[in-house]
Amino acid sequence: MKKFIFALIASLGLVGGVQASGGGFPLDKAPVNVTDNVSLQRGARTFVNYCLSCHSAAFMRYNRLTDIGLTEQQIKDNLLITTDKVGETMKAAINPNEAKDWFGGNPPDLTVIARSRSGNGGTGADYLYTFLRTFYRDDTKATGWNNLVFPSVGMPHVLWQLQGERKALFDEIESHGEKVQQFKGWEQISAGTQSTVEFDQTVGDLVNYLQWMGEPAQNTRVRIGVWVLLFISVFILIAWRLNAAYWKDVK
Repeated sequence: MKKFIFALIASLGLVGGVQASGGGFPLDKAPVNVTDNVSLQRGARTFVNYCLSCHSAAFMRYNRLTDIGLTEQQIKDNLLITTDKVGETMKAAINPNEAKDWFGGNPPDLTVIARSRSGNGGTGADYLYTFLRTFYRDDTKATGWNNLVFPSVGMPHVLWQLQGERKALFDEIESHGEKVQQFKGWEQISAGTQSTVEFDQTVGDLVNYLQWMGEPAQNTRVRIGVWVLLFISVFILIAWRLNAAYWKDVK
């Protein structure tokens, strides 16, 4: 039991943000809609261009992207980077040994990352949406970047050219007899190629894709589930009327 408690505390520390009174950094609601194929296609493009260099999606095959409206030819022409076979899984372009030397460990697989990051503060999609939008410049870190949701994260800000460079501003307050840093706002250092609204949409599309990738069959599951519930409802009505007919003459 003690080992479990210590492991739980450690895991909370990994996903916690800048704290002022024991709570993690508040998560923003992710604009997730896994039935929006246009958003999913944009998210898949961002994922391949910016994430697949270091992170794999080892349980996801390229040809599964036909489920979001892409043809195999479109996938071959635009999204195949680490392989030339559309039936292959999404493997990272980086050499695992080099990744370990650069980052201290291999970047995690992202196939089910949106499902694994859910918690009391919000869904896994909310976590990722907030995490990807709260990087800031920090020269004390090896990568030159830090993050409000995941302090001292080893991952650099791969989308910084889109968002631009920002500095996080903090107030020093006293909490429970200790001085802590409380986030108060942003200072823009340099502009990115996208506006704030455009960048939020880009990240939203990426997170939408990550949410879908965790269970590509979820739309089919929901659709079949609706028909199953309708069948059960009709069957219950028939069974109820049949039961009444069998017992109507029994006193």
